Amino acid sequence: MKQRCTVLSLIGLALLLAVTTASAQTYTVLHTYPIGSGATSGIAFPQVMSQGRDGNLYDTISNAGAKNVGSVFKITTGGTWTSIYDFCPLTSCTDGAYPMGGVTLGFDGNLHGTTQGGGSGNAGTVFKISSGGTLATQHSFVNGTDDSVPVFATLQGQDGNTYGVSLGQYNTQYGAFFKISASGVFTVLHDFTYTDGAYPTLPTQGTDGNFYGTAVLGGSKALGVVYKMTAAGKITVLHNFTGYPSDGTYPKGMLVQGNDGSFYGTTYQGGSNNNGSVFKITPSGILTMIHSFLFKSPSFDGQLPWAGLTLGTDGNFYGTTAAGGTKNDGTLFKITPSGTETVLYNFCDPSCNGYFPATPLVLDTNGNFYGNTNGNSLGGAVFYSLNVGLKPLVHLVTWSGRVGKTVEMIGQGFTGTTQVSFNGMPAAFTNVSDKYMTATVPDGATTGFVTVTTFTTSYKSDRKFLVTPQITSVNPASVKVGASLTIAGVSLTQATRVSIGGKAATFTVDSDDQITATVPAGAKTGAKIGVTTPGGTAASPAAFAVVPSVASFSPPSGPVGTSVSISGNSFTGATKVTFKGVAATSFQVISDTQLGALVPAGAATGPIAVTTAGGTATSATNFTVTP
Repeated sequence: MKQRCTVLSLIGLALLLAVTTASAQTYTVLHTYPIGSGATSGIAFPQVMSQGRDGNLYDTISNAGAKNVGSVFKITTGGTWTSIYDFCPLTSCTDGAYPMGGVTLGFDGNLHGTTQGGGSGNAGTVFKISSGGTLATQHSFVNGTDDSVPVFATLQGQDGNTYGVSLGQYNTQYGAFFKISASGVFTVLHDFTYTDGAYPTLPTQGTDGNFYGTAVLGGSKALGVVYKMTAAGKITVLHNFTGYPSDGTYPKGMLVQGNDGSFYGTTYQGGSNNNGSVFKITPSGILTMIHSFLFKSPSFDGQLPWAGLTLGTDGNFYGTTAAGGTKNDGTLFKITPSGTETVLYNFCDPSCNGYFPATPLVLDTNGNFYGNTNGNSLGGAVFYSLNVGLKPLVHLVTWSGRVGKTVEMIGQGFTGTTQVSFNGMPAAFTNVSDKYMTATVPDGATTGFVTVTTFTTSYKSDRKFLVTPQITSVNPASVKVGASLTIAGVSLTQATRVSIGGKAATFTVDSDDQITATVPAGAKTGAKIGVTTPGGTAASPAAFAVVPSVASFSPPSGPVGTSVSISGNSFTGATKVTFKGVAATSFQVISDTQLGALVPAGAATGPIAVTTAGGTATSATNFTVTP
């Protein structure tokens, strides 16, 4: 039975000054989970709920099923619950047991997740499962170099590979970051060392292609870190948490990237009141605490945020606290990027329709948020919706790619689609179903929102689609500093930077497929030319050669043994200096624009030449060799 509760204002003017209280949202209980094996509901952190191609939501329960070792289930937005797979039909649970992390949607339409037990090594598994319940085990952990006990779901990167993290256990490791390729090959990309974090949470992929996440422990103060990981496994610690009162402690929740490019997250404790905090951090590692929770008068705005944040289409973030609020049973809250917090719902207020929310919210394409509460041995574990007035939307499963790439989208009303456009550019599309469609990135598309237009309305994507630029050729392949060149490619309209030889160049966008740029001073031979747009950075097919140039020399004449100072450009890496073809006795590169050389025996009056990997430069005037 559905039960509706409208949020009441928190009491007192002082409270209103400290925490904004919303008035236009509706909390609705849609399903109550039974108390299962071990006197728990099996619903707990860090389970993520994901929307499938069919529009239903999918998740896991860690203690349900015929063997009480967990299930994967689907649930409609109306609250109809169905188990699609019960773990451990195989001997010794080689298919896995005790799934803790929920599931995420992959490009293949399958749901991807992990179990913390079972598998051939009895140390957990990575699996994928169809919406119809066909399960395939992708990897069984052995508690060796791959670590063990993965409690988070996996994440499919925009490159088509699957990424995840596992916890360290019994083998002196502190967790691993791993990849499963599209062909199914498992590779550990990084083992955490405690210095760079311990017990990592599942990262999110940033618009730059890197992965950003947190580790609950480890770092310089053993209070957790924020890290950046490349797709190849190179880690950079962006922030070491230092704890109460000026910083957070134990960042358990996953990060989310905001519309401003920064990443936002929560810490379980710390902050100015040691009740937990919300922070933002730039991709370069500048962290700002934007809110500290306070579980006492006047705010009672919550404490112990476990689950991280979810970005709304309004640009604000939505989340839960596992405790706190007016009844100390947890809260739902909204927070702006600048840190203004709004309590949306106090659990057990006005009645106990669920308590202890500790799992992330998911934004459905109908515009509502959905989530679960843990409850306890007495009950209180529910599936609920939160309506804050957001409009229906299109969720981009694929959110980055080149012109011609097939993009997957889920939503509603697709059978009535009349047009799909990428930042205003019409695209070819295919209605696979009313809730799932594909479209092809059109020629001339630029980075921006995708819009699906139907006969009666239009839907905007939940994020911008990043159109990846391409460089097909550079002409000429080598020129001097100050000369211009032409860069041919695709999706160059929004270029914000051109890099030649490692230096920023001045440039003009001639069209979507051509840029004219000037080789800047200091450009080095051997680096590829790069073009950066909001959709990413493209590299030229081959390295660019910067031809050196000789502008002048001093003195203009002298006998053998004279020290000559030569000025010009692109001298770095010079391999030879000659005086009318005779190699200098010795020479030294002083800077990219200056070198010194000694006039050799046998030299005759003639030009000076400097040779680098980019070519040979010859002076326009002669050096005169005197007796």
